[in-house]
Amino acid sequence: MVWFLIIGVVAGWLAGQIFRGGGFGLWGDMAVGVVGALVGGFVFGLLGITAYGMIGALVTSTVGALLFLWVLRLFSKPRATASK
Repeated sequence: MVWFLIIGVVAGWLAGQIFRGGGFGLWGDMAVGVVGALVGGFVFGLLGITAYGMIGALVTSTVGALLFLWVLRLFSKPRATASK
């Protein structure tokens, strides 16, 4: 359980660095990474890809977190920018 959370934090942080240019804080990174682990495991299972060990779990979680963030961006409203 502890390793799952640690991998979730690292995967969420990596996804934040790749996708947005910054992390989401400890709790945000953990949430994105844990959801990413679920999404990544599901998608990898559909594609018939199997990942073993901690590196495999980290890759799976990071790919899932990137997919999760991409889907969130599809459904989020663009922010209006204030012009002076």
